[in-house]
Amino acid sequence: MDLHTLTIAKAQELLSQGAISSVELTQAFLDRVDLYEGRIGAFITLDKKDALAQAGVADEHIAAGNQAPFTGIPIALKDLLCTRGVKTTCGSKILGNFVPQYDATVVEKLKKENAVLIGKTNLDEFAMGSSTENSAFKITKNPWNQDHVPGGSSGGSAAAVAAQFCCAALGTDTGGSIRQPASHCSVVGLKPTYGRVSRFGLVSYASSLDQIGPITRDVTDAAMMMNLICGNDSKDSTSARQKVPDFTTALDQFEKNSLKGMKAGIPKEYLGVEGIDPEVLAMFDQAKTILESLGVEIVEISLPHTPYVVAAYYIIAPCEASSNLARFDGVRYGIRDSESDDLIEMYKKTKSSGFGPEVQRRIIIGTYALSAGYYDAYYGRASQVRTLIMEDFSKAFDHCDLILSPVAPTPAFKIGENTGDPLTMYLSDIFTLSANMAGVPGISVPAGFSRAGLPMGIQMMANHFDEMSLLRAGFGFERALDLKPGFPSL
Repeated sequence: MDLHTLTIAKAQELLSQGAISSVELTQAFLDRVDLYEGRIGAFITLDKKDALAQAGVADEHIAAGNQAPFTGIPIALKDLLCTRGVKTTCGSKILGNFVPQYDATVVEKLKKENAVLIGKTNLDEFAMGSSTENSAFKITKNPWNQDHVPGGSSGGSAAAVAAQFCCAALGTDTGGSIRQPASHCSVVGLKPTYGRVSRFGLVSYASSLDQIGPITRDVTDAAMMMNLICGNDSKDSTSARQKVPDFTTALDQFEKNSLKGMKAGIPKEYLGVEGIDPEVLAMFDQAKTILESLGVEIVEISLPHTPYVVAAYYIIAPCEASSNLARFDGVRYGIRDSESDDLIEMYKKTKSSGFGPEVQRRIIIGTYALSAGYYDAYYGRASQVRTLIMEDFSKAFDHCDLILSPVAPTPAFKIGENTGDPLTMYLSDIFTLSANMAGVPGISVPAGFSRAGLPMGIQMMANHFDEMSLLRAGFGFERALDLKPGFPSL
């Protein structure tokens, strides 16, 4: 049995039966990492000795009859989540030596169930990017074609799951950073409703947009991870006081009723987007046909403020980033320029050498937009547009349960292809940004491959706190498509 191919659900079953041990399962993934990590570059930090020690403890709990759903399951963490005693770099030189003294709430929940935390994955620096080319440490490559990007900013997490280095991973999504790399790597990525998952211990990029979510092999595993990570947290003021359902029951709902009675809206503004690849459109048409065969009624809707989403997002997000990243000044933690003669010079040199070009670009944009005389013209107006975007979604969900779109306008582009053109890079998130601006949940489910063998995904968005509809529809689509092959040949 190839243990590295196991989903969470199957691994959990075999562990409970005693057919495998967590040590055996973890070693299988570590062996896989030894073989292929040099080609992919998914991890920033990997502690094999500690992972095997965690697996040994998990086996003791299983033997004692204390198995929780994630006991002994190897999980990777995006290196934006604070992990006590483990280096947490955010993909940046400025935090190259930072070791947190506490765990993010989602990490704490995994540890409580004795999951095996296999490593910290690569990302665009401070989650600012769509290709994982902006990391200070390495460029992660797409397991399906190593000349192409895996997407970003959670590219390391998506690549790790696709390359079978772990059962699943956690990523973060500020403008599509879970869904877009999931689409490019042919895995499932779910961005929960804003506030559904605690952000405590997440190093913030844009506080009103960031959300933690799962990247998994299939929709069943995504539902299982949602059961674990969701819930109110007193340590996070943005955490919602919302009851957490058993998300796996959404899969049972599909088994009983297929998708009959569901309505899916297609925004007329989305399919007129300039630069959308014909193969992506063909994939999307096939996806609509499959959903209709399952009982979904397809209706046309309008999200009239779609043309302003990218512009508004790239004002709001950099403004929040410029505020959040002000704390990285070399005084309290992280690197410090030791040759400066005074405090101001130390600030300048530390930030200039510690932050990469994309982070510096967004800090400058945000600082300018927040400056006296420009706040109302830029941040204030972008916030008003955001309210209109929220209203668009609210009205749309009066007529449908889901909103459908491609995840990205093209399959994964080649490494280096867009690094000199920030605007083109920003436009690669045109279908995903709206969910973050409106705070609604969205999922990417694998939907096919281009003629060049590059994965493509379909995006489904639902109303606030209606992840159940996403999981039900995503599970049904996954079942009906029965996509093969399931894993890249590395």
